[in-house]
Formats: sequence, structure tokens, C-alpha cells
Amino acid sequence: MARPRLPIGTYGEIRAYELDSGKWRAIANYRDFDGITRPVERVGKSRPAAINNLKEALRDRKRADVENDITPETRFAPVAEMWFAAIQAEVDEGHKSPGTARLYRDRLDNQVLPALGQLTLGEITVSRVDKVVKTVKDKHGIGTAKLARTVISGVLGLATRHDVYDHNPAREIERIRAPKKMTATRALELEQAQDLRARIATDEKARSRDLADFVDMMLGTGMRIGEAAAVVWDALDLESTPAEVEVRGTVIREKGKGLRIKPAPKSEDGYRTLELPNWLRDQLRRRKPANASPDGIVFTAPMGGLRDPSNTNADIKEALGAAGYDWMTSHGWRKTVASMMDDAGLSARAAADQLGHAKVSMTQDNYFKRRVRRTGAAEVMERVVPAEEPESNGEG
Repeated sequence: MARPRLPIGTYGEIRAYELDSGKWRAIANYRDFDGITRPVERVGKSRPAAINNLKEALRDRKRADVENDITPETRFAPVAEMWFAAIQAEVDEGHKSPGTARLYRDRLDNQVLPALGQLTLGEITVSRVDKVVKTVKDKHGIGTAKLARTVISGVLGLATRHDVYDHNPAREIERIRAPKKMTATRALELEQAQDLRARIATDEKARSRDLADFVDMMLGTGMRIGEAAAVVWDALDLESTPAEVEVRGTVIREKGKGLRIKPAPKSEDGYRTLELPNWLRDQLRRRKPANASPDGIVFTAPMGGLRDPSNTNADIKEALGAAGYDWMTSHGWRKTVASMMDDAGLSARAAADQLGHAKVSMTQDNYFKRRVRRTGAAEVMERVVPAEEPESNGEG
């Protein structure tokens, strides 16, 4: 009876032989996506090394085959690796944040691949994706579930572009709804901002962590923590009128590399030049060393070097609690800037430019106050009841 053919994209038994040179050769038959079975071999200094080299070659061969022919019979896992390779390429080119790639990789390895990795694309349906995402939500929470859905959608989107699906199954699943926040981030009123500045400036622990000037930069500009931590002296023009600061990047922590300045803010709109209030300009002038290096960090960590945004956020939270503003968050300074601009009658477009938002709607919906305004509705609605119509006396 003839031996059954290998399935497409798989290999048979690995055989290893020692060569006259003392090295080892590992060989296996691999059935390519054109249906032809070919021998693939690799050499190594030892038997295990040769086998490992061969397995890597077979893996890369499978990946190359998948790139050329993604079908309903293709397993989810190799397509996921193709999708992530494209994400990593965008990171390397500076189009995406390393933090984004790390989050996607974590979701792939911990939730998505264990659930879907060994299934073929043809076996992945809307109901199956919906079940996976709901399971992730139950076990790990809404945030993780949303990221898992994004990853699955990205992978299946790649398959859709190869005509595996008529439409992306991940886009048809039930919407993940987060419970409404009981308390939204609040902005400081003017008197509160003045009081909080004074309290942080006199708090010994906050002073030892050099928080007073740092939070003043956030309050005076609306910068994010990472953006403020990335400001160098060369980005400041303290002699112009008004003084200015360029937002050029943000501090991130990259796995295996530590802290670094990513030379692009959160979005393209994050690149911006901001005017400084006079009190902040004077404060920065006093802070600047006589021999300051142009690429020197303005707000270093207490022990030197770059500030870790996560650690700084924790320090700020502690300082806010000590000052009696437990309800306040580090994000509240951005909201305070937007709120004060709104109170002064400045446009949502101006506030969006100040905060580095790509969409004005983000600023309007999440940073501006909702209050009674002269919308013109009352004047328009006067026409409902003609002026000459007599008022009703309430009788019959």
C-alpha cells in the first residue's frame, strides 16, 4: 500500500547523518504549496544543531509559502505571524509605537493563539470569534478583550484581503461595552489649580522627586507625562515673545531596551509648538543650568536619566493624595488646560492643537465642559407660538 502523501505545508521524518568533516546534516521531505514534495536539508556542528537549523528553515519555508497562498485550509497561527511581522516592520520604520507591538504580541501569545492558532481559517467563524472574545473579557477584563479583538481582526483582515472571506468575521461580533464610568476625569477650577500648585511646591516628598516644576510644565502646556519627560533644552526658546516649546517626542519603555525617547509623539498631530505662559518661562529660565547641553533632558529622574512615565505617574498620584486631591489624576492637567481654554471662549480646534489631538471631536467630547449656552434654540422656537396669540387663562 502506498504511503499517504504529506499534507500541504508539512514535512516528514527528520533524518540526521554525521559527515566526514565532523559536522551533521539533517534532512526532511517538505511538501510545498505547489503540491511537490522536496528534500530540505541543513548542516550544523552537532546533531541537535543541524536539526534545529533544519526546523528553522522549514518554518521559514512554510511562512514564505503562506505569504504566497493563504487559503481556507491555512492555519491561523502562520497568518498571525505574517500579520505581526508587518506590525513590527511599521514599528521599525517609526510608524507605530514599540508599546503597541508589545501589547499585540502579548495578546497573540497569551489569548489569541492558544484559542485559535491551530484552527484553519475556514474553521474560524463569527460565532467562534465572538466566543473567544467573550471568554477573554470574562477572564481578563474589557481592555484585554478589546485588544484581543483588534489582533484577531487584523489577522483575519489579512486573510480577507487574500479572498478567504467575503468580509472580516471579527467585525461582525457583538460590541464590547464597558460600564459607564461613575466619575469622569475632572478639571481643576482656577482656585483649585492655584491651591494645588502651592501644596505640591511645599510637599517635601514631591520636592525630593522634582515634581513641582514637572507638573507645572503639564499644567502650563497640557503635555502628556511622556511628552514632558522628553523635553530637551534645545526644544525650548525662552527668549522669544512669547516663549515656546517644541513637542518632539515622548518617553517610552521598550522591552529589553529600557527607557528611550521615541522621536514621534502619540500621533502626527502630537508634533506641535506651544506658547508658554510667562510664569512658566521664568521658572524654566531659573531651572536652566549655565552649561546646559542642547540635548540635555529638562526634567530628569531624581537619580538622573530619563523619567519613567509609569513611575512618574505613580509619584504624581501620591502627591495628589497628600495634597488632598485624591480625585485628581495626572490626566486632569490636560483637561484643566482644555477647560480653561473653553471658559475663555477659545475654539475646540485651538484646544485640539494645544493638546495634540488628531480629531477635534475628541477634544469636544472628552475635554470640554457641557453647560448651558446661547445656542439660539430659544429664539427659533419662539415661532411655535405667534406673538399675537392670547395666553390661555387655564379655563375650559
